[in-house]
Amino acid sequence: MSIRALIVDDEPLARQRLRRLLQDEPDVEIVGECADGGEAVAAIRADKPDLVFLDVQMPVLDGFGVLEAIGLEYLPAIVFVTAYDRYALRAFEYNALDYLLKPFDRDRFRKALERARAHLGRAPDSEEAQQLLGAVDEFKSQGKGLERLIIKSAGRVFFLRAEEIDWIEAAGNYVRLHVGKETHLLRDTMSSLEARLDPKRFLRIHRSTMVNIERIQEMQPLFHGDYVVILRDGTQLNLSRGYRQRLQEVFGKGV
Repeated sequence: MSIRALIVDDEPLARQRLRRLLQDEPDVEIVGECADGGEAVAAIRADKPDLVFLDVQMPVLDGFGVLEAIGLEYLPAIVFVTAYDRYALRAFEYNALDYLLKPFDRDRFRKALERARAHLGRAPDSEEAQQLLGAVDEFKSQGKGLERLIIKSAGRVFFLRAEEIDWIEAAGNYVRLHVGKETHLLRDTMSSLEARLDPKRFLRIHRSTMVNIERIQEMQPLFHGDYVVILRDGTQLNLSRGYRQRLQEVFGKGV
């Protein structure tokens, strides 16, 4: 049996790695690649893939939104590809087909693919699909997100309230937290931190930038759909057009 697979990830390097791994599997046909959730919904409805490697954190529409948008009728087998930590992953461990926690190796990938083969070899199970969508709804409704972060600096350890953070930027294997005139380095990734922070307070506006929406004062248009986001303290941050829809969801279509 040939497995028709779709790759969905907003990171080009992540898509390339999945493609290379899948190309080594003779029973897998790659039917397409998508860089955001909106593209994924359209591709799933049009191409009806058997298996989707689905990133959780993406601009425009995240992995949860993709599953909600396609519903039971078009729901394929799903392997989440995610930077979520082990606590978040528990929400899917018994409901999703599998997950790949970035960074993953070839052996872990092949285990996920073997599970997909076994799953697709069985008769369709609508109850499993309903459980998956139910788990997504439950996970999205849980809690307010991370409220405190542990910061280690100059030999001391202290707690930082998330609401105190003005904005966050990627810094290699770290993220830099801007809190007033101070900055703190935290060993974490943007995707992982975004997954744990309250989405009603923190908004990804660029691949490398996240902002506390309470600090936004105004926006000014640039070129090709990009904007400058100006914070109350005068800080200017770039908003990429790929992240504009999420801002519109928060502030309205007039943005």
